[in-house]
Amino acid sequence: MSTPIHRTSTRQSAAVLASARRREEGSRTGSTSARPTERALLEMQSRAGNRATTAMVQRARDAGRGNAAANGASPQAKKNYRDRIAALLDRFKKNLEPVDTFVKGFQTPTNAAFTQQAAVAANESLKHSTAASGTSAASGNLLTEAAGTVVNGMDAYKNMKDARKHETGADHHRANRKAKTKGVDTVVGAAGSGSYSAAIAKEVTKIQKAADAAVASEASGIAGASVGTVKGIRSAFRIGRAAGKYQQIKKLGDPHLVQAGALARLNESREQADWAAAQAYVALDSYWKHEGPGRLELVSEAIDAAWEAMAEARDAGETLQRAENDVEKLSTVQQYAKKKQLTKIGKEAAGGGGESVKAAAGVVTAVAAGTVGLASNPVGWGLAGAGAGLVLGVTLYKALRAATKRYEEVHHPERWAPQGETPAEAASRTQSLKHALKFWKKVSKGERQAMAREIYALAAGPDISGHTTAEMRESARSLLIALKSGPAQHKLEPDAWAETLNDPAKTSGWIAEIAEQLASG
Repeated sequence: MSTPIHRTSTRQSAAVLASARRREEGSRTGSTSARPTERALLEMQSRAGNRATTAMVQRARDAGRGNAAANGASPQAKKNYRDRIAALLDRFKKNLEPVDTFVKGFQTPTNAAFTQQAAVAANESLKHSTAASGTSAASGNLLTEAAGTVVNGMDAYKNMKDARKHETGADHHRANRKAKTKGVDTVVGAAGSGSYSAAIAKEVTKIQKAADAAVASEASGIAGASVGTVKGIRSAFRIGRAAGKYQQIKKLGDPHLVQAGALARLNESREQADWAAAQAYVALDSYWKHEGPGRLELVSEAIDAAWEAMAEARDAGETLQRAENDVEKLSTVQQYAKKKQLTKIGKEAAGGGGESVKAAAGVVTAVAAGTVGLASNPVGWGLAGAGAGLVLGVTLYKALRAATKRYEEVHHPERWAPQGETPAEAASRTQSLKHALKFWKKVSKGERQAMAREIYALAAGPDISGHTTAEMRESARSLLIALKSGPAQHKLEPDAWAETLNDPAKTSGWIAEIAEQLASG
């Protein structure tokens, strides 16, 4: 891990470079009479972004060195270089995401407002300062987008290999779906990186007062509009898939109604067993009062018959109780699956709407390229702010939900612990809050994983869940098919697919598959 001396040196270097850049900008413009508040805010944004980015880079380096040391200490657990690089880049990207969120949600719309004001007032100094802030913002966006693109590309390649390795089954479907998703993410990320590069070029030409500033602004507007349109279309497709999955789950019907006939038959069997037990006890009572030869033999036989009848009645009652519990579980997981799809539709609608609005802002940029750059008129400014607000709202919602789940994971480990497993010791409130702030960590023991275990327990074969009734098992497997985890997705015949559900060695793969399908569209 780096020593404090290294950290201090990094901050000092960043401060010296920022100071030199400001002096150089002042000497170029030859004017310091711009409004102090506006210039101070823009410079504060640039300095804050630079310091945050530097800190994130240093943190990612420290984490990478720590991981490398740990791997070196344990040769058996050593990963290959590709996985280690991918893990380092992923950590680096996640450390940059808070800065990227600040830039997209605050700095970029603020720059748009100042650009509008500078255009109206013909304030060259403010235009220059806004362009410098815009360059800083676009550079931060480009760094995050480029890191994410590389990570997605490596993930796509890795999952393609895993899909070829597992030719069928849940592992194949999960890897194949990830490979496609990450592949599209890579293409979109590459386009986004190009768009941010064009935005940097646009701001640089404005700083230098180059003759081709209008051309750069037009190119940046077209690139931004294209990327926003692609992201909006992709969100629309995701909404369509989530809506289709929601409808398929809804068609399964209320388990209380679907299983009403099966429950009625089990209840009738229980009543018959209770009646048989009652008759056995009546017979026992009559034999007990019987006088004559063979009385003891008759009483002994009656006792055996009564015990057998009671055992059958008890078994019938337990079977009915388990079936009723399974119906409640199936109803709960179906409601949860529908809720997850509706939540995904809402998030994609807000995020895709924000990207579409940003695309419209890009069109305005291209049209207004003859004057100034991004959102240089009230229409463009409003579109930029609205698009950023929608995207920022979705990002903050996701971050808050993830932090809440991480908090519950360690503060209330018993809430979603697997049945029969002793939960971990609950962490204190302070430790839980610290864990909640670790935004780079995924939740591994949350509600979604618990629901996936419930679904698998209901759908698994008789060797795993022998007490589940055939009707209930069929309903649970219908839910798997509605979640797009059926034989067609696993490239298996129905019988072979059912056999994988009866294989204890595939339990963990199935639970992971169901958990992912609950969250995806």
